[in-house]
Amino acid sequence: MGRAEAYLHGPMRRAYFARRIKADPTSRLAIWALRIAVFSIAVVLLGIVIVRAGILEIIPSLAAFGGGLLLAGVAMVFAFGAFVVIWREGLSGFGMALGAFFISAAILAYPAYLGARAYRLPAIYDITTDPIDPPRFEAVARLRPREANPTLYAGLRAAELQKAAYPNVQPLIVAATPQVAYDAAMQAITKYKWRIVDARGPLAGRRDGRIEAVARTPILGFRDDVVLRIRQDPDGARVDIRSTSRYGRHDFGTNAARPDGEPRDRVGLDAPGEVSPSHRSVQIRFSACHSAGSSSGCAAEDGAARVFITATRAFVSG
Repeated sequence: MGRAEAYLHGPMRRAYFARRIKADPTSRLAIWALRIAVFSIAVVLLGIVIVRAGILEIIPSLAAFGGGLLLAGVAMVFAFGAFVVIWREGLSGFGMALGAFFISAAILAYPAYLGARAYRLPAIYDITTDPIDPPRFEAVARLRPREANPTLYAGLRAAELQKAAYPNVQPLIVAATPQVAYDAAMQAITKYKWRIVDARGPLAGRRDGRIEAVARTPILGFRDDVVLRIRQDPDGARVDIRSTSRYGRHDFGTNAARPDGEPRDRVGLDAPGEVSPSHRSVQIRFSACHSAGSSSGCAAEDGAARVFITATRAFVSG
């Protein structure tokens, strides 16, 4: 009887626990957490499409995107609640709660990153390499909606905040003619697919070269207006850039990434506003090409132009 009783107890006990496992209800918090998290994905993607396509005005577009972020936050709260209930009551649904948590965390990671940058960086939206005489918006100013930020530079206070937060934002001075600098900037802007609104080449002794364009942020596609000014300099050409956000009082450092001075190290600039000996030799080759018209001189100019194009592409990237 002992063996038979043990045999019966084994299958019976397994069947009993199997029924208990099947009978354990799933946490409703876990179910709703996963549902809301999945729905928040659709809302966030819809918001991104609306913002990038410009289907609605900026406020309703951001409201749709913000609604998706809010749903993700609610799903994360529900997921935490589900973890507590599952632990205390022994319910099932841990996998659902975990999936909801990771989905919500993935959606909220980028806004959290922007929040951290907003805490560290000053609340400015207009960056320029020349705060004393900033490049002005002309064609772009006529395209801006009424509710957009003003195109007039904020002045001394903004310049002080910029200098403290972004000390590398300085003019780019290169040993090249303004026309070569202008052509290189046009190639770089075309490469990065900025929409050119207005472009006027430099005329010696008459006018500066200027390019007005619209750049877009990678994810939401916010429009930032950019103007480049290329003018004659005793050492060659001076390139000034101004980048400003159309909306919001904080750009999270996006505009400063375009005229950041760090790429100068890659092209031999010893310090902002200085030209290294290698650039002086490039300038001599330019002069030889223009004066003699020889093929070897023009080949040297082409090589120098490629160097400057590389520098300018890094200069206007972001």
